[in-house]
Amino acid sequence: MFGIGMPELIVILVIALIFIGPGKLPEVARSLGRGMREFRRASHDIKQTFDVEAEVVTSPTPEKVTAVSSECTTVPGDDVKTADKADESCRG
Repeated sequence: MFGIGMPELIVILVIALIFIGPGKLPEVARSLGRGMREFRRASHDIKQTFDVEAEVVTSPTPEKVTAVSSECTTVPGDDVKTADKADESCRG
């Protein structure tokens, strides 16, 4: 836990008891605990949001497939008149 051992934790608690006092110490500890819990919850929500967005961005999207009949396709090398007639016949 942040590299704080038992002796350091006791020193911190004694200093807090001296400065804050025995009456206010439980309130301060409770507020600090609530603040840490809220911070963890918010950071978890942000991480989850980033994960979802990253998944949406990286997931493959289905490509639209359109059916084209063989009558509507033109072959390279066809003259312009043949290609125009094929386009007109495809439009209806």
